[in-house]
Amino acid sequence: MKLEEELYELADLFKVFGDSTRLRILYALFEKEEYSVYDLSDALAMTQSAISHQLKVLRKARLVKSRRDGKQVFYSLDDDHVRTIISMGREHIEE
Repeated sequence: MKLEEELYELADLFKVFGDSTRLRILYALFEKEEYSVYDLSDALAMTQSAISHQLKVLRKARLVKSRRDGKQVFYSLDDDHVRTIISMGREHIEE
């Protein structure tokens, strides 16, 4: 992959982090590990539709993953890289 392509992909990734709603969802998953859409909507006082829309964006960016258990779907951070990004961001703003 060319450097310029990588930079565009990196910019797109950071755009995903530029939305406070998505950050709230990521932070909730950072704290609790796993949530259903219903539980996230309850915890963040948002509609399930709004949560689902943002989860779609987060899944596309490979920041969250889903796991089906019967009819219910649970979401978690995709991998330790996402956890590291959030931790480093928090550490940076606390300096």
